[in-house]
Amino acid sequence: MRYLSACSGIEAASVAWHPLGWEPVAFSEIEPFPSAVLAHHYPTVPNLGDMTKFQEWPDEPVELLVGGTPCQSFSVAGLRKGLADPRGNLMLTFLAIAQRHRPRWIVWENVPGVLSSNGGRDFGTLLGALGELGYGWAYRVLDAQFFGVAQRRRRVFVVGHIRDWQRAAQVLFERESVRRDTPPSREAREGATAGTTRCFAGSRQSDVAATLETTAHDYSRADGFNMVAQPIGFGAQMSNPQTDMDLMQTLNAKNPMAVAQPIAAAMQVRRLTPVECERLQGFPDNYTRIPWKFGYWPADKHSPEVLETIAGQCPDGPRYKALGNSMAVPVMRWIGQRIEKVENP
Repeated sequence: MRYLSACSGIEAASVAWHPLGWEPVAFSEIEPFPSAVLAHHYPTVPNLGDMTKFQEWPDEPVELLVGGTPCQSFSVAGLRKGLADPRGNLMLTFLAIAQRHRPRWIVWENVPGVLSSNGGRDFGTLLGALGELGYGWAYRVLDAQFFGVAQRRRRVFVVGHIRDWQRAAQVLFERESVRRDTPPSREAREGATAGTTRCFAGSRQSDVAATLETTAHDYSRADGFNMVAQPIGFGAQMSNPQTDMDLMQTLNAKNPMAVAQPIAAAMQVRRLTPVECERLQGFPDNYTRIPWKFGYWPADKHSPEVLETIAGQCPDGPRYKALGNSMAVPVMRWIGQRIEKVENP
């Protein structure tokens, strides 16, 4: 599957879909630090930059278009300006890119606030435009806590397929989930890991931070570790329909990134490390620890030893912000696996 990524960020999609053998044709990112992360991990994939200049992009055949256009305009933080906010108009730019490249699949992500922005008319604009472009679509709110990471992160995902809404629905909805007699459950869905520790593959048990030690929805263990009492509120934007406002916004770049640790004697609060934030989003350890100090040094200009020294000086602030704005890797992996099943039943 050849895909084009808009508003790429640090590319949760590519981390999720690499095991599937999918190939990124190009990225589109303008922020300096995420762009440096992309250049570091994907030096052969072009970053086309500003998505509003898509008409200048080369004509490349793509089978899938993926993106999470800026969600500030659909959240409380953005005063819910909706499409009147220029950032919100990038949603229309995303549609224009789809019209030009005509990919077979579309995957779009946003905060739950998009469902009620401008009385729902903004979201209706997106869905109506997809229909006019010839795409059948389905949408669903997915929560990262059910996909193997220790955080609550509800996001709206829209999947579109050219001329076929049934294929889009087959991606987002398992057969059991559309039955009226299915009892409610907090168990992990198909494709989701059974416990959060599984997303730390490659790390010894002692290497995993104590606040991330848990099994699937079991927060009552008392084995010497300080456990997370509930999934962590983890996101750079928290929208009004998301009812987890009582949880700490651990990755809001303007506020302290911290987690409360329940222990026997007292409640303690400490700052999350960048590696813990990477794990909460499903990224490999130190994925955002790149050669970055006052800018990005291309790998071909310095020795590995010098690059490692520079990476060690990478500030935490840009890493927190980039991770907070990213999609959750396990959710994107599940969506990719579902598309694979529909493509190859």
